[in-house]
Amino acid sequence: MSMKTTISRKNFLRTSAMGAAAVAAPTVIPSSAMGFSGFTAPSNRLAFGFVGFGLIVQGHFRGILDRKDCQVLAVCDVDRKKRETARDRVNDKYGNKDCECYNEHEKLMARDDIDAVYVTTPDHWHVPISLDAVRSGKDVYVEKPMSLTIREGRILADAVKRYGAVLQVGSQQRSEYSFGKAVELVRNGYIGKVHTVYARLNRFPDGVVLPEEPIPEGFDYDRWLGPTPWYPYNRKRVEGNYSGGWRSYWEYGARKNGDWGAHHYDIIQWALGMDHSGPEFFFPQGYDDSGCQGYKYKNGPIVYRDFPNQKFGSMIEFYGDKGAIGVGRSGDLKSDPGDIKNLPLKPRDTHLGAYEGHRDNFLNAIKTRQSTIANVEVGHRTATICHLSAISERLNRTIKWNPETEEIVGDAEASKWLDRPRRAPYTL
Repeated sequence: MSMKTTISRKNFLRTSAMGAAAVAAPTVIPSSAMGFSGFTAPSNRLAFGFVGFGLIVQGHFRGILDRKDCQVLAVCDVDRKKRETARDRVNDKYGNKDCECYNEHEKLMARDDIDAVYVTTPDHWHVPISLDAVRSGKDVYVEKPMSLTIREGRILADAVKRYGAVLQVGSQQRSEYSFGKAVELVRNGYIGKVHTVYARLNRFPDGVVLPEEPIPEGFDYDRWLGPTPWYPYNRKRVEGNYSGGWRSYWEYGARKNGDWGAHHYDIIQWALGMDHSGPEFFFPQGYDDSGCQGYKYKNGPIVYRDFPNQKFGSMIEFYGDKGAIGVGRSGDLKSDPGDIKNLPLKPRDTHLGAYEGHRDNFLNAIKTRQSTIANVEVGHRTATICHLSAISERLNRTIKWNPETEEIVGDAEASKWLDRPRRAPYTL
């Protein structure tokens, strides 16, 4: 089936109705088209495209391929081998040759038979690709952190609202039981008024100057760089490595503040009820006797990154005037007093109900047009904390922030980092 003849969910009912009116002769409709015999009818199938085939995409790709209510129609990557391998995997799964592969994401976005896309590229491509998707009428799952800069994050957030798109940020901790339970306990005052929070991020090795190497055949290095400054190719610069690679370089993100900060700062925002606002003061390491980098909310708690003497040894720890809670992955949930973590919520408490799988939450939002648990405003506000923390770290000074106007207060030099110059022709 070619691109022109592929039937998407949003076009199936319209074309079926037109066909019924135009064709007078009896028509035999296969049972698969009607959803019988264990098949999902095309009208109920979500059509997907995937952009970016590094490490993080693998679980998403497998998850969508294995669902009967979804179909992958196109894949995109600047590495020819990766995109062709992904295409072949799709075709082998479906037993056909329908899947198209592209080097340029714009060609995928131009298709009107695709309902939604996964954007799983390095951070510097998140907003440009997501913005193109939203403008072309598609829903988006974009990996965290949602943006490279605060300004482009606001542009995407406004566009999602303007076009009525569904967007889910890949902050999947919001869909894990232990984090949801910890947030509910904090939000409902079970540890009293929160005064201190610890977040464990650790560090990447510093990005170093790399010698130039030949660009591999079939790899579009210029497009991989996209809007970022040009540097000679080296495989270490473009390497998708959770311990470093491109994540070690400021050009492509906020380093650990963006990588793990996008997870942990997000949970802190959620627990403090600050999803539409944020902290107002950021400080670098060495600012106080903690020896830590961090930030502070107005009339609220102070957050320390990588504090050395945590009570529980958890990824995130909340300290209030009546107790403490530690939370992390793999079901880590601790408390002091120890019975707090097991307390059931009262009927009058705020119930977040945040125990639906992150992917399921996204797919259900596409179908119902309801908001996702990690929607675009959530993603923007969390990424804003990542970027401001990175600015404070890079400039080694404090930053005052106004979360209402989204402006840095009284620091013209720091304000320049609210956005970055974009290398032509990769502009927004």
